[in-house]
Formats: sequence, C-alpha cells, structure tokens
Amino acid sequence: MRTSDSTRPRGPIVIDIENITKDYVMGEETVHALRGVSLQIHRNEYIAIMGPSGSGKSTLMNMVGCLDTPTSGRYDFNGRNVAEMDDDELAAIRNREIGFVFQTFNLLPRSDSLRNVELPLIYAGMDPQTREERATQALIDVGLGDRIHHKPNELSGGQRQRVAIARALVNRPSIILADEPTGNLDSKTGEEIMALLEDLYHRGNTIILVTHERDIAAHARRTVRLRDGVIESDQRGFVPHVESVAAR
Repeated sequence: MRTSDSTRPRGPIVIDIENITKDYVMGEETVHALRGVSLQIHRNEYIAIMGPSGSGKSTLMNMVGCLDTPTSGRYDFNGRNVAEMDDDELAAIRNREIGFVFQTFNLLPRSDSLRNVELPLIYAGMDPQTREERATQALIDVGLGDRIHHKPNELSGGQRQRVAIARALVNRPSIILADEPTGNLDSKTGEEIMALLEDLYHRGNTIILVTHERDIAAHARRTVRLRDGVIESDQRGFVPHVESVAAR
C-alpha cells in the first residue's frame, strides 16, 4: 500500500469556473442543465466528477473541455476568459492542452493504431517523421508497442482504450479529461485502465474523471458530486494503492 500523497503540492489554478449556468431549449421547454456551478481545479489534481443521469456532469465536462459554452457565468482557463477566445484559440486548447478519453474510444475503424494516435499531431501541423516517432512512443508508453499497426477490430476493448489514451497523450497535454473511460470494459480490463491513469497522475498530469461509478471515482483524490445541475458535495480523500501498469 502506498503512503498518502496528501503532502503532494498542488499547482496553480488551471480551471476556474464561477457561477456558470447552461440552459437548453427543447421545444417549449427549457432544461436547466447547470444552475450556478463554481469550481476550481489545480494542476496536479486527480478529481472525479460524479452524478446520476441528468445531474449535469456531462454538460460540465463539455464546459471544462471547451466543447460548449455556458449560458451565463465565467470560465477562466489558465487565467484567460474562455468566452473571449476565438474558434482557433479554443481549438488549440482542445488539441494541445487537454487530452480527451471517451467511453466509446472514437477511433477511426479503417486506420491502424499509429494513424489514430497521429491525428492530433496532423491537426497541429507536425511533420510526418516527428509525428510518427511521437505516436510510436505514446503507444509504447501505454503498453502497445507490439500493436502499432493493428486496426481497432484487431484489438480488444482494453487495447482500444489504450490507443485512445495514447492519442490523448500524444500532444503532451497537462490535463486528461476522461469520460466514463471504463464504461465499455470488463472489470479486470477497467482496473488496468485505471492503473494507467494512476501512472499518468504520478507523472504530473491533471486527471479529470467523469463517472457515475463509485468504485471508479474512488481512484481519484477529490470527488465532486453533482445533482440537479448543482454541486452537492466536494470532498478530498485518498485511496489504496493501484498497481502500476509499468510493474506488470
């Protein structure tokens, strides 16, 4: 069992959300998905955002990831007001600052692992040789050095999620935003993916985990619970050691 990392220093505030709301108009009805949420996340944190279906956690994730904009309130990313950024600046944050990991993997079915992982580097305009080297190393880092030229249908669910994590890491972002990363995996494979996220946390990444599963959220060091579009609780805590993937 590892010792508590309660003395681990937190970095500066990277995400500063103040009293944001998000309303969706659906026909004659207005859905209030977020009702005045305020949240600060520091670099080097490992935070889980929990809540039942309809609680607003997916909406909050979209706000944090600069995939959507609030109806009201303020969101500062690295000290800059997101509302004042243009489309190119928002795209740069999504491509370089935040690595996204989704429950459904979102891999290109006809492309091999290497090509899937290269995608963010292609968008960033990196030269072919450098991006191939970077993508290859990212796959090695997640334990898929022998699956570089396999397509998604030639991989297990856990391997596909590792490809997705390699893609999220390839631009060396400081923040990993993982939305139900084990939702389509069996429990053993899910634990392996959580161990990989644990390793990334210890390497200095900020991990933001969105989940409705308590055993998955228990891996985080801080848990924010949403209900009906508001923060119900915000607690810090620590969990037993999760075996490192590197040690397997």
